[in-house]
Amino acid sequence: MNLDPIERTNLKLSAGAAALSLALATPAFAASLLAGAALESVNFRGLRRSAAAFFGGDIPGGSGYRAVAGLRFLLLAAGIATALGVGAHPVGLVIGLSLIMPAAVIEAWRHRPPVRPDAPRLAADDPAWDRWDAWLARERERAEDEEER
Repeated sequence: MNLDPIERTNLKLSAGAAALSLALATPAFAASLLAGAALESVNFRGLRRSAAAFFGGDIPGGSGYRAVAGLRFLLLAAGIATALGVGAHPVGLVIGLSLIMPAAVIEAWRHRPPVRPDAPRLAADDPAWDRWDAWLARERERAEDEEER
């Protein structure tokens, strides 16, 4: 099985969290964490494959894509309900389900574009900074500038 870098990082984080929870908490908590990590891993892999197919043009937009996404969420909800039904610790389950977020942040940070110190940039006191709208990531319109004054 070929894992993407984010899936490998997620696997490492999940294994570390399970080992830590086994050392610091109960085995039931660690098992719940692993169950949550397994559920989110399967869900994320499905999401990633669907997104790759969608952006590659294999899946047309519209109701077919929504049906696949709905089915994936329905299966995730069924997995969570089953885990809770057999006695999974809710906090461990949520932690396991949430481990994809730090994995995504770590991989985004690791694959960021390189910093180029020689890249052209504005001086700190340049008046063009006053015309830049950081919220919209574009220059402000003249009408917006006049309304602020």
